[in-house]
Amino acid sequence: MKNSQLTYQNTPFTRDQLVAKLKKSLTDSRFQHCLRVEQTAIDLAEKNHVDIQRAAIGGLVHDYAKQRSDSDFIEAIKAYHLDRELLNYGNAIWHGVVGWLFVKNELHINDIEILNAVRYHTVGHEFMTPIEQIVYMADYIEPARDFPGVDEARKVTFDSLQDGVAYQTQQTLSYLVAHNKPVFPQTIVTYNSWVPNSGLK
Repeated sequence: MKNSQLTYQNTPFTRDQLVAKLKKSLTDSRFQHCLRVEQTAIDLAEKNHVDIQRAAIGGLVHDYAKQRSDSDFIEAIKAYHLDRELLNYGNAIWHGVVGWLFVKNELHINDIEILNAVRYHTVGHEFMTPIEQIVYMADYIEPARDFPGVDEARKVTFDSLQDGVAYQTQQTLSYLVAHNKPVFPQTIVTYNSWVPNSGLK
């Protein structure tokens, strides 16, 4: 199924209206990425017999807050009394872990599973639902992604969604450590929950 064929029912906005809001909020390259993630989420949902609409919406809006100002995120962290530890990070973490609030308040999406798919799409968590797993992976393997291991990530993910989650988490943690970058604590929790018991060799 193509994303343009969907008419969303889990949101007060039509797909065309959501697309217009995304286009207004993002650069064209980021907007095109969101469309590709939406389509990849559809493909993964079909493969895994998961609710296509909810997976697609999560894929479409996952980066809605990606290009918000730091001050918007800092204000939200303080206003919603989120963990102050978040202030030690930046957009790479904020656009998901905090950005879901903008999706809820501005796009009026109240489906908790879609919101959690946005919230955890960069850091994961220990009990990800299939829809959350799909958005996590669709963002990582959408067709324009080009990095060492991405073809293997695609193969693993379409063979086993759960092993895909483990693969991405393992690769992300390895990258952060190798480049002396800070690791968000939730990423370690995700690693411990998904990687040791996965089917990865």
